[in-house]
Amino acid sequence: MSKHISIFGLGAMGTALAAKYLEHGYRTTVWNRTSAKTTLLVQQGAQLASTISEGLNASDLIIMCLLNNQAVEGILRDALHALPSKTIVNLTNGTPNQARKLADFVTSHGAHYVHGGIMAVPTMIGSPLAVLLYSGGSFELFQSIESHLSLLGMSKFLGTDAGSASLHDLALLSGMYGLFSGFLHAVALVKSEKGTTAIGLLPLLTPWLSAMMGYLSSIAKQIDEADYATQGSNLGMQLAGVENILKAGEEQGVSSQMILPMEALIEKAVGEGHGGEDLSALIKYFDVEKVLD
Repeated sequence: MSKHISIFGLGAMGTALAAKYLEHGYRTTVWNRTSAKTTLLVQQGAQLASTISEGLNASDLIIMCLLNNQAVEGILRDALHALPSKTIVNLTNGTPNQARKLADFVTSHGAHYVHGGIMAVPTMIGSPLAVLLYSGGSFELFQSIESHLSLLGMSKFLGTDAGSASLHDLALLSGMYGLFSGFLHAVALVKSEKGTTAIGLLPLLTPWLSAMMGYLSSIAKQIDEADYATQGSNLGMQLAGVENILKAGEEQGVSSQMILPMEALIEKAVGEGHGGEDLSALIKYFDVEKVLD
């Protein structure tokens, strides 16, 4: 595949992707519904596609990075005649089922489809810190375009199910938001006392979280083996600790809305006789159908 690429969608991330290909000497064609966003890239050497068809016809490898997958499908529907033999790499955030639906749609019109998830902010694109997840199509298809995709960051192929990249993308984001929510609650507690700062908490919080990160492998092993025997701090003890966090929040005038869902799960597990098991036992309560039974 030649060093020609088309980028659809020039938000902050799409612009970063296009800039990286320009940096590596690609003939980079860009399209955006609002043409004003193309100005800087065109000044840097990008080719402006005035129509969707022109953007698709300019390259065999097409990268989509739009607001949502509905927008991706709408754009492709406007130029179905230009799809055959193209390889569509869709880096738009969405759900696994949205990715699968788009894969079926694109391949039914004679094109190849790979879905992706970007685990990076725009400034990280092209650096060793950027990780991009891909799935869909075949491994051979991925290998044929990997040299082009690797310019954006570390590439990881997660299989032929087009939904797998989105599933893992959202799972990783879920872990991130859990970290951030805990951090915000911790900071709110500390700052409820005068003279304390968020920065001042970090020398205590960062090593503690790093130590707990090491505990994840043990929890993961327990979950995979469905063996939730306590390793020292069972759910009964955890419940007492979490209840104290809620009480402290009440006393300090700090909302505990980030902690309440965890407290509810632990309380339910203890009430159902799992108080002697480890924190990993809470995984039982994440299957929606079983919880509703």
